[in-house]
Amino acid sequence: MPLNAGFTCPNRENGRPGCFFCDETGSGFSTFAGLSVKEQLEKMKEKYRKKGIRKFIAYFQNYTNTYAPLDVLRKTYTEAIDEDVVQLDIATRPDCINEEILNMVDDIRKGHGIQVSFDVGLQTANYHTLVKINRGHTLGEYIYAVNLLKRYGFEVVSHVILNLPGDNTLDVVESAKIISALGVDGVKLHSLYIVEGSVFGEMFKSGKLQVGTLEEYVERAVTFLENLSPRIVIHRLVAAPPLTGTLFGNWGRTKTEIVNLIENRLIEKDTYQGKRAKIM
Repeated sequence: MPLNAGFTCPNRENGRPGCFFCDETGSGFSTFAGLSVKEQLEKMKEKYRKKGIRKFIAYFQNYTNTYAPLDVLRKTYTEAIDEDVVQLDIATRPDCINEEILNMVDDIRKGHGIQVSFDVGLQTANYHTLVKINRGHTLGEYIYAVNLLKRYGFEVVSHVILNLPGDNTLDVVESAKIISALGVDGVKLHSLYIVEGSVFGEMFKSGKLQVGTLEEYVERAVTFLENLSPRIVIHRLVAAPPLTGTLFGNWGRTKTEIVNLIENRLIEKDTYQGKRAKIM
């Protein structure tokens, strides 16, 4: 269940524009803005219980969910724990993870007997692209953060955008290799979508940004999978653009259509996840 904890991001403070693909919702949603974590949980439970779902993962999605004072973080995470929630999933940036925070989360994990995972955005292994899209962190900080999280025994899921402007197939392969080498547990692949209120949005409207073709994205997804360790779980193969405010999203196709294209291409090439992986 996606939750909005009301945090912000260090990359958007003091007039900074944030990551160029991100708008004011912080790569999340604004449906429950203003509601407490507990209130959001109850609304989401009500929605999903109608579908017969009884156990949930509380996913702190918007912005940087480790970017607040320790006491605020502890209160926020604890508020999401009840008998129906089996796991906390905390989305954050590589440069906003440290031992002080992880010690606190470890206390919560042990004290409540609950699983905890972290979603950590890499986006690309290309350091030059990280600078160009104003990510505000380095590849080295990502590597440090993942190693630290693994040392504490937390599950780590990394996010990668396969078609960022300036990236090529070599960058896709390198991202897969680094994620494999670090022992990351899961990956969420994203196609670049363009939203209002983002730097990319303004560039797109002025004709300064062009998104690659769907065929190129499918090929990059296949290449990424071929070079990724087969033990890593794939959580998603394509992004889910917001229903409103999207200037460009998924070439006008549904997620299911694009997933089918990727799966069919794997079959056509007689290939699979890990086929070319040298780092297992």
